[in-house]
Amino acid sequence: MAHQSIDKSLLQTFVPVNALSGDQLDWLLDQQEVRRYEAGDVLFRQGDRDNTTIYLLSGEVELFSEHGERTLISAGDSASWHPLGHFQPRRDDCKAVGEVSVVRFDSFRLDTILSWDQSAGYVILDINANAAYQHDREWMIRLLKSKLFHRVPPANILEIFRRLRARRCKEGEAIVTQGEQADCCYIIKEGVCEVAITLGGESSEAMPVAMLEEGQWFGEEALLSGKPRNATVTMATDGVLMRLDRQDFDALLREPVIHTLAPGDARERIDEGARWLDVRTADEFDQQHLAGATNIPLGALRLKSRLLDPAGRYVAYCDTGRRSATAAFLLKNAGLDVFVLDGGLNNNADTLQDYLK
Repeated sequence: MAHQSIDKSLLQTFVPVNALSGDQLDWLLDQQEVRRYEAGDVLFRQGDRDNTTIYLLSGEVELFSEHGERTLISAGDSASWHPLGHFQPRRDDCKAVGEVSVVRFDSFRLDTILSWDQSAGYVILDINANAAYQHDREWMIRLLKSKLFHRVPPANILEIFRRLRARRCKEGEAIVTQGEQADCCYIIKEGVCEVAITLGGESSEAMPVAMLEEGQWFGEEALLSGKPRNATVTMATDGVLMRLDRQDFDALLREPVIHTLAPGDARERIDEGARWLDVRTADEFDQQHLAGATNIPLGALRLKSRLLDPAGRYVAYCDTGRRSATAAFLLKNAGLDVFVLDGGLNNNADTLQDYLK
């Protein structure tokens, strides 16, 4: 098997990757794993739990079901726009017919990016609509592109801005010092900071290694690792920093409380009158969904949530549970009673086989 890479335009042909914005596609591109296979090679077998989402880039593959059914998929066909044998555990054997190349993504990571990307749109709308943020919009929106935010549950994004505290700083002022213990991190609202590291002992001279600008973080690595600061950061100009204390940082990395249901419990809720709520994209829904489900993609949830019965009960699902967890949080704040299918559709397809359409 050989490894290679692909470009962004090819990623945009796949479902649901095609729902991502440009910035998130760039980040996903860094996570790709492209593999080539020879004729007869096995890509996966029935019963495998590899938690990966696989798309066919070139060539042909055969899928063999447990009942002996054979499906041939060729790159470029509409079937190849969707993941190969997507459910976990795998329900098919998949073999290369000739030379084949595929791209693989961690399923949970992909669903996390989808959830974050679609939720960020709501945050940007709130920032633009809130008069209190009129002087802060530029750095706030730039901050949303930070990779650190992929660690933050989407439901907590706005809460970060509420907990930040402003600190005015002068040129030359040391903000954090290499070797000290961390109790907070900072975001640059105005000004420029210089990052320097000392490679030798205390008498060694600090070496500048980077300049940080408006909308960038610093100090979060020490909070995440629990280790001392690994660099000294000094104000290169006068400016304003936004401080986030350790206890707030830790709290905002934790998932908000939502109610999850195992597939058996979810079935009971449905039998009692609850409804399935599919928050995946329309393309994913059209490919396969649970019978009776209402499809409202996460990215359209705020606009279309009024279509849901405020007196009804819903069991939300997506691929892995990431997007549906965000949806449940948003709908809970809107006063709806929503549970989440634990593990998502991919991990419960066998248990919910009779609901699949």
